[in-house]
Amino acid sequence: MFDNGDDVAEPPVQRPKIADLADWPAPEVRPIPRVALELGPAVTLEGDQTAAARHEFAVLLGEFRRTAVLVPLDEAGDLWSAEQNGVRWICAFSDEAALARFAEARGEAGREWVFRAVLGARLLDVMVPMLPGPAGVALDAGSADGGMLFPPVAGIVPDAVAVDLGGLR
Repeated sequence: MFDNGDDVAEPPVQRPKIADLADWPAPEVRPIPRVALELGPAVTLEGDQTAAARHEFAVLLGEFRRTAVLVPLDEAGDLWSAEQNGVRWICAFSDEAALARFAEARGEAGREWVFRAVLGARLLDVMVPMLPGPAGVALDAGSADGGMLFPPVAGIVPDAVAVDLGGLR
């Protein structure tokens, strides 16, 4: 661009960093299995229902971390998220049908939804820490089976951003 005869470079167009990270090669999308653990009386973990529930959640978290999920993009090209009670939730979906149900529930089934496939581990370990304030991932929000929340706590997100360890920004 020229300004009064002087050559002035135009600033480069900047994309949000979080969108750049989502552009990495997309892994294969496969459904997240809904693990139904058969924890009968003989196989309970220390006889404690709380321990059994923690074990089941750990199995689901492991599957989520290894699986590519679909994350819609907003108008700016960033990963779509929503805030609820001071926590920013990246909305992710296990498949296109779950995303379609979400769009229908929002009354936005008629519009085009642009999305990226992102590994669950990448969302939790890289994307969540980039967001301001406490953040987590909501999987299959609005689904009939209730979906799943991966909150900003130790063992799910990096310790530096885990609210239970004082990782507030």
